Amino acid sequence: MIFVRPKKHLGQHFLKDENIAKKIAGALTYQAYNNVLEVGSGTGVLTKYLLQKDPAGLVLIELDADSVRVLEERFPSARIIAGDFLKTEIRDFFPGPFAVIGNFPYNISSQILFKVLDNKEHIPELVGMFQKEVAERITAIPRTKAYGIISVLAQSFYDTEYLFTVSENVFFPPPKVKSAVIRMRRKEGVHISCGEDFLKTVVKTAFNQRRKKLINALRSLLPADSRLFAEYLDKRAEELSPAEFLALAVLLLAKK
Repeated sequence: MIFVRPKKHLGQHFLKDENIAKKIAGALTYQAYNNVLEVGSGTGVLTKYLLQKDPAGLVLIELDADSVRVLEERFPSARIIAGDFLKTEIRDFFPGPFAVIGNFPYNISSQILFKVLDNKEHIPELVGMFQKEVAERITAIPRTKAYGIISVLAQSFYDTEYLFTVSENVFFPPPKVKSAVIRMRRKEGVHISCGEDFLKTVVKTAFNQRRKKLINALRSLLPADSRLFAEYLDKRAEELSPAEFLALAVLLLAKK
């Protein structure tokens, strides 16, 4: 077996707890898809439990060449892509829908999430390990401190669940923070009539001044007559649900 030394610049913290790996793999529901893409497979601790489900429907993608060699040695029949998930056209891996799963490196976990959102038509489910604070933000509800831009954008398209917290002691080397596993299942029938780019603009503009009421935070986007938006403008960004942000964005675009 090739020994892989964790690389700090890749944010590598290898999971060593078999029970946690089994629990993560078991969080996939396999509803509306048969295929799975594991991002950042490392030395394959999670991989072996995924292969027990459906080896023909699993693809591994790993950037680190040393880890790729280990994966090839441990799982010679597995389909392994040596490359960068963030720079790869992931929809080309499967002819149909697929889930994304992984113990995501902390330094790129938000980028991984946004790439999943960009490919949401192909990805009905995500199960992933994030830094605990990031997991809390993704799954946060309105009127809480953790609720913000990433909460609204993720929950506009997916139902999000915080599944369980993971101790830093189950990794090598142990990170300085706790982790958490979440599940995201795509909402069906969501139509963004205002366009996703404009929705992002509204959400980011609102939260950039989250302490201000929306009548002030969104001033640059408001028309001269803002009476139509009265039910929203006396609130702060953290008080609006993802559905309310969408409704507000539609109204704003109609009056541009």
